[in-house]
Amino acid sequence: MEYIKLLEKKKFYHKNKNRLSKEVAEKISKSFDIDFTYNSTTIEGNTLTLIETKAVIEDKISIGGKTLREIYEVVNHNKAFDYVKQSIEKSEELNEEKVKDIHEILTENIIQGGIYRNTDVAITGATHTPPTPNEMYNQLKFFYEDLNANQIKMNSIELAAWTHAEFVRIHPFIDGNGRTSRLIMNYQLMKNGFLPISIQVKDRLEYYNALDIYATKRELTPFYNFIFNLEEKRLDEVNKIVRQLT
Repeated sequence: MEYIKLLEKKKFYHKNKNRLSKEVAEKISKSFDIDFTYNSTTIEGNTLTLIETKAVIEDKISIGGKTLREIYEVVNHNKAFDYVKQSIEKSEELNEEKVKDIHEILTENIIQGGIYRNTDVAITGATHTPPTPNEMYNQLKFFYEDLNANQIKMNSIELAAWTHAEFVRIHPFIDGNGRTSRLIMNYQLMKNGFLPISIQVKDRLEYYNALDIYATKRELTPFYNFIFNLEEKRLDEVNKIVRQLT
């Protein structure tokens, strides 16, 4: 029932979004891009503020006192999200090649991207330990197979939540797994006509807990509910603007 209501909100958005002026639509999009990049990089430890992130992305200004890595993380994340949007405009499916491309863009000038790890890793603060490299490759094989199968088995929010949770559980890269997971989650949402969402830094404890429950128990419901609520909030915010301006 709740999902049906969400579909109605999505339908309203698509029916009325063209009533927004080009300027307003671009403003909404750019505002989200900055917020998404800021929160996604800050969750991983980047220290640029929201204003500094905006300055780097929009004004191409280098921020004093920040490392080159932090600047690249912000610039690369914005580029990677642009790549996601361009791929969706071309109706390209999410697959292994896309995931590696996204990771390579994210890690440009930081590490060599798009290459799976060959060492064990640990996730700070999590009770779950990612699989060893050999087991990781087996699980990745099933992950990419399930990307297709789950499009039939799951609703769009469930698919997006599972894509994020399962990929970050496997943790196939040395670095950048969280940012990659949030990007491919939004890939799934946008591909299915929903709006992209930004997981806020202030909500990261709930976010981490929900992911840890999935990783240890394979229970997706807490993370599904977390993503569902963010999507509903985003649709409500944008639809409110649509109503006010039309």
